[in-house]
Amino acid sequence: MSISVSVRFAGPVSPALTLAPLRRGRKDPCFYDAPDGAIWRTSLMRSGPVTARLTRPAVDTVDCEAWGAGAREFVERVPALLGAFDDGTGFDPAEPTIAAAHRRVPHLRLGRTDRVLEALVPAVLEQRVYGKDARRAWRLLVTRFGAPAPGPAPQHMRVPPPGDVWTRIPSWEFHRANVDPGRARTIVGCAQRADSLERLGSRSPARARTAMMSLPGVGEWTAAETAQRAFGDPDALSVGDYHLAKMVGWSLLGHPIDDPAMVELLAPLRPHRHRAVRLLETSGLAVLPRFGPRMAIPNLVDL
Repeated sequence: MSISVSVRFAGPVSPALTLAPLRRGRKDPCFYDAPDGAIWRTSLMRSGPVTARLTRPAVDTVDCEAWGAGAREFVERVPALLGAFDDGTGFDPAEPTIAAAHRRVPHLRLGRTDRVLEALVPAVLEQRVYGKDARRAWRLLVTRFGAPAPGPAPQHMRVPPPGDVWTRIPSWEFHRANVDPGRARTIVGCAQRADSLERLGSRSPARARTAMMSLPGVGEWTAAETAQRAFGDPDALSVGDYHLAKMVGWSLLGHPIDDPAMVELLAPLRPHRHRAVRLLETSGLAVLPRFGPRMAIPNLVDL
């Protein structure tokens, strides 16, 4: 049995743009872009696991069908997930490139999942490693320890593990997924506080970020990456990202800059700094020259 909802917006809506940050690679067991244009997503709601299928039957409408014990709770959250309550009040960028990006993607909305641990764990996995290595670790761990997705989900999909499961994952399983002991300890520590983390949605995004940074191993970058997805935080700037400051510098100034310079450059855009970054990324106006090949981190299993 499934539960359905249809959400109509005042103007064009792009679920693909809004939900893209939730996808952890093409083989994410919790997110699937189907050939027919549908988006499949799994989640562990307070009320239980859910599989959802989202489609856009019209330019201003998104339909969602959901299965599982958490289906009703999920469909109630679909408007927020799609950015229906995203407030861009006061965002009127004077910087020419960001203003042009805003004109190109005026319908960009920042969604929120209100599932903190589901955003925090993959952010921790992405600390200090290349994205492909973090995405592989997420895929292996969720496939191994997550639950099968309810309903007619694609076969490879899984529901993310709850906090108590993350805390019981043996150290050698993290090792097999190429997750070093430091990140593994951080994930277990966060999972031990899962209930408290899920209550952060009642705070302002800035206070929620501060609370997350009180946890060992969770710094400004990790808290920002989590807040962007869990709370739709429009100001959560990912300070400490390996590429972001360079991208902002190349895109706006024509040369790379460091984190302090990026913070100063984007200060006039508060409280919409993350919104500005997303606009650059989705508009096609982001610039980041490549000067050499990437190298993957060593395979810990072989060491």
